[in-house]
Parts: sequence; C-alpha cells; structure tokens
Amino acid sequence: MSETVLHSPLEAIHIALGARLIPFGGWSMPVQYTSILTEHAAVREKAGVFDISHMGQVFVTGENSIAYLNRLLTNNLETLSPGQGQYTLMLNGNGGIIDDLIAYRISETETLLVINASMIPEDVAWMEKHLMPGVAVRNESDAWAGLAIQGPDATQIFHKLFPADTLPPRNGIAYLGTGEIVCRTGYTGEDGYEFFCPAGQGGAFFEKFIAAGATPCGLGARDTLRLEMGYPLNGNDLSPQRSPIEAGLGFFVDLGKPDFIGRDVLLSQKENGPSHKLAGIRLTEKGPPPRPHYPVLDPAGEVLGELSSGVLSPTLNLGIGMAYLPAEHAKIGTPLLIDIRSRHFKAVTVKKPFLKKSK
Repeated sequence: MSETVLHSPLEAIHIALGARLIPFGGWSMPVQYTSILTEHAAVREKAGVFDISHMGQVFVTGENSIAYLNRLLTNNLETLSPGQGQYTLMLNGNGGIIDDLIAYRISETETLLVINASMIPEDVAWMEKHLMPGVAVRNESDAWAGLAIQGPDATQIFHKLFPADTLPPRNGIAYLGTGEIVCRTGYTGEDGYEFFCPAGQGGAFFEKFIAAGATPCGLGARDTLRLEMGYPLNGNDLSPQRSPIEAGLGFFVDLGKPDFIGRDVLLSQKENGPSHKLAGIRLTEKGPPPRPHYPVLDPAGEVLGELSSGVLSPTLNLGIGMAYLPAEHAKIGTPLLIDIRSRHFKAVTVKKPFLKKSK
C-alpha cells in the first residue's frame, strides 16, 4: 500500500510558476523553478523565498514546560528570555539524534518548536510519551504555512511588506501586528527569517514576497546553500544512530544541565572522544558531483565510510560533502578518495563551513 503524500497549501502556485515537484519527507515539494544555479545565486546575491510549509509547528505550554523541554532537548532553554530562540536536538536514550529543531521561547510558559517535516509524527509521539504534569503539547503543523526569506535583500523586502513592524534580532521571534509569526534564523548562511501565517494565507504571502523582489527557490538550492555552510540535514547527516558529539554539534549540548535524555552517553563521548566524526570533505580535482552514499576511501583504497551529503558547490565550483569517518581519518587535512561511479577522485578533509562568509 502506497504512503499518503502530503501537499503544501502553496502547491497550486508552485505548479503555476513551473516548479518541478518531488517527494521530500512525505511531502510533494518544489525542487526547482528555473535552475538550482539561478536560485542559489539569487539567495547569495539578493533574496530568495522558500516554501517551508512542510515543517512542523508544535507549541508547548504550561508552568512546567521549560523543565519538561530541558529534559527532552540538549540545549538549555533556561538561558533564553521570551522572544529568543536556539538550535537544539532531541535524542533517544542512546544519545542518537531523533531530530534537530529550533526552540523559540514565546513567554515564560509557552515555547514554539519548529521541527523537520518527516519527523512530525515521531517527535510528537516522543513528546507525548514523556509528558509531565502541568504541560500541554499542541501540534499545529496543519494550521500554518511557512516561508523562508533568505539573502542580503531579505530585510529590505520585509520592511517593504510590513512597514509598521520590526524584525526581531538574530535568533529571535515576534508576532506581527496582523498575527503572523516571524523568526530570525535561517539555513543558508545569509540574513533572513522564517514567516509563518495561517495555511490559507500562505499562497497570497508567497506571491507578495515574490512581488517585493524575492526569487522563488526550491529544495535543490536549499541543499546546495546549506551544505556550503556545513549545516546538517536530518535523515542524511543526522540519525538515531549518531550523536551530537559525533556530528560536531557539541556547542548545542549543555552537559551542565543535571539531566536530559541521552546525557550520559554524550558525557562519555565528550570525555573519551567519539570513535567517528562527521567530517567536511572537499574534492581537490574536478569530477562529477559527489552524492550521498558514495564511498569514501583512504589513499590506499580502503573504504572508510560513505558520504551523508554531497553536491557540486555553485559558489566554489567544486565538489563538497560530509561523511562520518573514523576519528583518526576525520582530522583536517587528511587525504581521501571519493568513489564516483567506480572512478576515484582525490579529496581532503576541511574545516566547515566550506564557504567562509565575510562579516
């Protein structure tokens, strides 16, 4: 029996704009409208708008909600004031990553979690399994449409559309005067924000952002943009079999918190060092684009692992990727080979991000 495919409330507009739709996280989503290169360049140079309506919005409320979330998540919500957000991770008992997400503290007793599309049912089930008295979990994912506006012109576009409102500071959240939510984060390395509105209004706002100067962009450009910055993708670079320490995300883990699910495993890995690490890899010679699951080898031809992500970087014009490698092979400057269609191409481990953005 085939799985049900979910559809964005913006799908009719995507089709009208000539988008090519593909399955992603159980959804039918646009991969590109014109070309990945054109859309990638629009975000790096001006501004692009992405449909992120597939992502989930879960509100956690109640007098014990912060204590509850601190038990479930790696980062420390106690450090946030209302109006602030943070990147964090939800782990299983073995320290493996269920999901990476952003938590926005709306008030002393309410937090918004923006979670990955394919993980909405699993995340909500995990949260309900560990529910505490005095806490309510409200999954409103179907009620909201989401847009991500990213690029140097993103702020200018916001002020053009919402002259009476103010963008929150980086990693902030605010309600606009007309009730929409804006969050100042992003997944591209550029300035930008996420805009959430009632699902029925998503199409109209998408068109407004385009009219104000944003280029419609699909998942293809989103992937090349995020990988240039070394940002992980859940399901590719993050999984229940890998921990935040192995993934190089220890900065988003507060081991000083007395107790959260998976803490003991992470503490041991921090003290002893993980056996494998997620390494950034750059090809040092021209070749076909590296793709997920391509084997990564040492110079002698022994397989060390496989790429979890890989693309041809439009900005750098070379192949880049990430892979979990034995710790001794993950050190920066280690020579490697990438098996691309049975041909070996020289590569090296490098420090992330691949693209160094000027301040």
